[in-house]
Amino acid sequence: MPPLMERITDALSLVRNPRTGADVMAAEQVRDIATTVDGKVRFTLLLAPEDDATLVRDVRQAVEQLDGVSDVRVDVRDPAQREPTPARPAPAPNAMHHPTAPAPKAPGTGRALPVMEAASAPKAPPRVPDPVQYPNLGRIIAVSSGKGGVGKSTVAVNLAIALAKAGKRVGIMDADIYGPNLPLMLGVDAAPAVRDEKIIPLEAFGIKVISLGFLIEKEQPAIWRGPIVMKIITQFLRDVNWGQLDYFLVDMPPGTGDAQLSLVQATQVHGAVIVTTPQQVSVGDALRGVKMFERTAVPVLGVVENMSWFENPETGKPIAMFGSGGGERLAKECGLPLIGQIPLDPRIQEGGDTGRPIVDAEPDSKASKAIHLVAERVMQRLDERYP
Repeated sequence: MPPLMERITDALSLVRNPRTGADVMAAEQVRDIATTVDGKVRFTLLLAPEDDATLVRDVRQAVEQLDGVSDVRVDVRDPAQREPTPARPAPAPNAMHHPTAPAPKAPGTGRALPVMEAASAPKAPPRVPDPVQYPNLGRIIAVSSGKGGVGKSTVAVNLAIALAKAGKRVGIMDADIYGPNLPLMLGVDAAPAVRDEKIIPLEAFGIKVISLGFLIEKEQPAIWRGPIVMKIITQFLRDVNWGQLDYFLVDMPPGTGDAQLSLVQATQVHGAVIVTTPQQVSVGDALRGVKMFERTAVPVLGVVENMSWFENPETGKPIAMFGSGGGERLAKECGLPLIGQIPLDPRIQEGGDTGRPIVDAEPDSKASKAIHLVAERVMQRLDERYP
């Protein structure tokens, strides 16, 4: 079998740019092909604004189907963008320097990646702007989780409604830029109005809400890097007419990425609520979320264990569908209080799909009562920290 690099270039030479009709290798649209011994492949694709974006998919699939390839990463770059000039490696001390001509490159293989770059003086890290205070938002609470699928958005929505039912003025911001779910969960889907250069948030169940889902088409993917995420979060804080609130909840995306860092850099977050499930894998991921907030000086108010048990409808006995004790273990390990355990109730899922959160639709259910208890404890924890 030919070497992997040769098979990669052969496969890419069969991919043609629909706009020009030329193959991407002959047109030198593919650069910097690099491979590892375990089959990881990375290269740059020069994609002009007038080129079809499906070309990215085509080149990736052409390489992915090759034997021995375990992973493919395509770095897309505008050909008009200036290409960085790699520095030459510094010669070893006391070594004689012999000028040599550059080695000829094989046709169609693109530029060779530099093996080493010269050491340069360390640059001072960019200054992080001081967080802006938004007194009108009241106490800002981040609802976060270490992984997806634990019911974080469900908890955030129902917690917001529970706070509103307690007589508080509440707003909720959907910071899950890549998968905004609040429009569906709250049953609101309309383009927000703009008045006096301020976005007017929509309202549902007594709370004000803003989400990127109101501003883009449902099928439009959000493919944005960190700086764009920062701009969106800042705009939702600064350019939305929230009025005067008592509590401002932020439904974070899962993990510890750009959105979390953008929020704590953009404003003072008064507290975080960590959502997990009883499963050990969920607990491990949630632990990283706790540590992230601690390192950014955001107090963690407590842990909420979702899907704690399922009540047998015939006997009324709890059934641990996803194990037990995960939230308690996480809280104990981090020295935090376990501020709530929410049972697994099919009506929670139904309410999320139909835009009727369970706190409003089934106020007497055990799940609703558990969420109201979480709301009380969150308010108590914030009152203790910010008397």
